[in-house]
Amino acid sequence: MTTTGKIVSVIGARPQFVKASAVSRALRMCPGVREVLLHTGQHYDENMSSIFFAEMDIPAPDYNIGVGSGLHGAQTGRMLEKIEEILVAERPDRVVVYGDTNSTLAGALAAAKVHIPVAHVEAGLRSFNRRMPEEINRIVVDHLSDLLLAPTQSAVKNLEREGISTDRIRLVGDVMYDVALYYGKKADVSSDVLARLSLHDSKYVLATIHRAENTDNPAQLSAIFGALVELAKDVTVVVPLHPRTRQALDGFLPTIHLSSGLRVIEPIGYLDMTMLEKHARVIVTDSGGVQKEAFFHGVPCVTLRYETEWVELVQSGWNQLIPPRSKKEVYMGILGVLEKGVPSEKGQFYGDGCAAEAVVRTLLEEHVARPVR
Repeated sequence: MTTTGKIVSVIGARPQFVKASAVSRALRMCPGVREVLLHTGQHYDENMSSIFFAEMDIPAPDYNIGVGSGLHGAQTGRMLEKIEEILVAERPDRVVVYGDTNSTLAGALAAAKVHIPVAHVEAGLRSFNRRMPEEINRIVVDHLSDLLLAPTQSAVKNLEREGISTDRIRLVGDVMYDVALYYGKKADVSSDVLARLSLHDSKYVLATIHRAENTDNPAQLSAIFGALVELAKDVTVVVPLHPRTRQALDGFLPTIHLSSGLRVIEPIGYLDMTMLEKHARVIVTDSGGVQKEAFFHGVPCVTLRYETEWVELVQSGWNQLIPPRSKKEVYMGILGVLEKGVPSEKGQFYGDGCAAEAVVRTLLEEHVARPVR
């Protein structure tokens, strides 16, 4: 095993800060390796970015290109231009990208264009819905990458079905499980969010909604929030509101009336969010990461989408898929999970909690097969 010298890690959105925290911590323990952290600024406000770096002990970014929000093409294009300039100047031995955002796509594409090997952490996930921008990003990034670091066996199988050489695929486990174990204990000591919000263990529902497929669809957004308002008549519902969702609610649903039981709050840091997840009775979400965090913390989850990339959670009964077709369907679906409670068995799908170390060991391997471009 030899060092690769310099690694550029491209991050830009909240889920990537979470994943990178574990990998960066493991990289910093490797002599002779320098990580250059490149923040695209896709998530840029205090509650969506800065607080994560502080809470999770992520080094200050070496670069922050500050692209901000925008349409997919324009946002990705601005990232691509700036990332390419940085990669040409830095000439790293490898670029690491995480997940499925526009930052992921821009980082992989920029690296591929200047012939720098790309490693994709969380490779192989598929929802099989190409209307989702995240699905397009996943597929393109996986086929651009030289090294595909898959979190689950089903992700490995997806890559193999697409004809990707097994020489490029590694099953490493899920770095988010590492993070949940590490910061779950820290949240117990550091977070007072339950006291601040006057919440009690297993007496509330936690809901997060942010995906474009829901926020950009007035009918689906209305069905979701109509159901949450109805649910809040009987149980407290806490909603940390993503900026995109807030904007969509202001634009599409100006007449919505939030009941006293619906607690809409600003986005919160990772430790507070972990604490809310750990003590919720049920979690309602359209987030891929929150689905898994619910499972890690032993909390049943309702996913308001038509499909999910985390198929093993649905198959095991920990995650209930409920398409947001109507207020009644969403409401009854959540109510059913509330009444059913916690599944009787919990599988081990995401590794042993040492995925970050496996990622770093793989990154530092001397010989990794590269695709022909």
